This record gives sequence, C-alpha cells and structure tokens, in this order.
Amino acid sequence: MLRTDVTQGRTRLDLLDPVDVARLGGLEVTTEGVVEGFLTGLHRSPRRGFSVEFAEHRMYQPGDELRYVDWKMLARSDRLYVKQFEEETNLRAMVVCDASRSMAWSGSPEQTLTKLEYAQRLIAAFSLILLRQRDATGLIVFDEAVRSITPPRARPGHWRQIVEKLSGLEAGQGTAAEPALRRVVDQLRRRGLVVFVSDLLLERDLAITALRFLKHRGHQVIVLHVLDPAEVALSGPAEARFEDPETGRSVVIRPRDWASAYDETVRGAIRDWRAACRRAGIGYHRVVTDAPFGQTLRAILSPRGGA
Repeated sequence: MLRTDVTQGRTRLDLLDPVDVARLGGLEVTTEGVVEGFLTGLHRSPRRGFSVEFAEHRMYQPGDELRYVDWKMLARSDRLYVKQFEEETNLRAMVVCDASRSMAWSGSPEQTLTKLEYAQRLIAAFSLILLRQRDATGLIVFDEAVRSITPPRARPGHWRQIVEKLSGLEAGQGTAAEPALRRVVDQLRRRGLVVFVSDLLLERDLAITALRFLKHRGHQVIVLHVLDPAEVALSGPAEARFEDPETGRSVVIRPRDWASAYDETVRGAIRDWRAACRRAGIGYHRVVTDAPFGQTLRAILSPRGGA
C-alpha cells in the first residue's frame, strides 16, 4: 500500500497496517518441531481440552463436567454452554523488542518510520497472525533494563493488550538485551518460539550467549535485524556530524571519503551476526524499514527462512 505525505509531496511505501496484513491470506507461522502436536506441518493440535488457554464456547452435552459450564452465559442466554480450552500442544511465543535510544532513529523521517515505529507495527502484525492461529503470544520490551513483560496468552482480546503496550513505547537509553532474553525462560516453561527484534547495536557475544541458551532449551529462535536504509549505505552532504544516540558522542566526517570503509564495516557486522546465528541454529533475517510489512512477513515466515 502506498501512502502519500501531502506536506512533503512525497510518496512513502507504507508498510501495511496490521489489519491489512491479516487480509493478505496464506500467511502462517510454522515451527520446526518445537511443539509436541499431532497435526503434520502445523504446530496447532486440532484437539480441544480443558487446560491452559480459553478457546471457545460450545453447547453443553450430557456428560460434560459441570465445573466447565459458563454460568454467566446461562444467565444471559438461558442456555447451557461449556468453556473449551486449547490443549498444551499449542505454540507459545515470546517477542522480545529492543526499545533503546538507537531504535528511535530514522535517516529520512519524511519517508521512513523510525526503527522502533517499524518494529512496533511489525510485531503487532506478527502477533495478530499468531493469535489468529490461537497461539499464545507474549511480549518483553527492554532498553537498559526490562521495561515490561506481557505473558503469553491466546484468549480473545489479548492482541489489544499487546498493541496497547506497543503503542505506548518510547525509546529509552542504553541496551541490555541479555537480561531481557533471560526473562523469556520464566515465560516459556515448555518449548516455544522466541522472536528477538532489534537493530543489534549491542554487545553481540552476550546476546548470542543468551540466544544460544534459549535454543539449547529447545526453543526455536528468530532474530530480526532492523536496519534503516541510511544505515545500510553511508551518504549525505559534503561534511556531516554523526552522533551516537545512546552515548551522545559525535564525529564530523566527509561521507564520500568514508563510504567505502563504512559499507565494508556494515557488511561485516551483518555477516558476523548471520554467521553467529547460523552456527547456533538460530534464524536470522535482515529487515530494512522501507520494506512493506507484507513482504517482510512473507520472508520471515517462508519455510526456507533466514536472509
């Protein structure tokens, strides 16, 4: 979908709202054997039980246990319904979102979202897909500390809770990914899916150690490396000041003189992250903020994985 910025007179590729993503069709989150279900190719079990998360109501049938009767529904409709719940074979997913100062940056605000704004919308869309599959989904937000934890749920209305957390986000200061990733263990008692969304301007060895720990516990782990187009290739006026948003340190350089060395450094950083993830069996996807959400989601959810 194209969205026009009237004040700037430019057309911005805008990235699909989460509701639009839901209409794309054909998008489905599958996992690599992390869920002990019985439906080949998908992780969700077709069975219904009386444990974990509420799924739906059905009419009472003789022999149903009275403790599962929804008495409030009886009072409203004068009919007996019982509550059905998803069995524990369903996927449980945690999304870990970086909200540090560097994520609040955009190289061209009139044309692209900040990295954090892009991550907010991408996570909302991804969560919607998961929840429509009735997969329990949670959210952890961090900067220099863990800011918030939304436990994984699959019940109706949980998407709104996730969106409320996302919409209220403001960038913090530093980055402390390792403590946030460690907190995932408290939320996913069984094997599940962990999605780490960050610009990866952080201590790589500590983050990889934490991600490997989650992989070792049986979780499927995916890293979404969020990049602004202006970070991928150095450009600008003849002389420009560049400032670290988290430390405040700055340097004045001539972009043309440094473009080649910068490009090699960026390519090297991406290559190192991809290689480190691959060695640990972790999915890695480079996500650039001028890409439409639908395109990004399809790449992420492709069975062939990593980019």
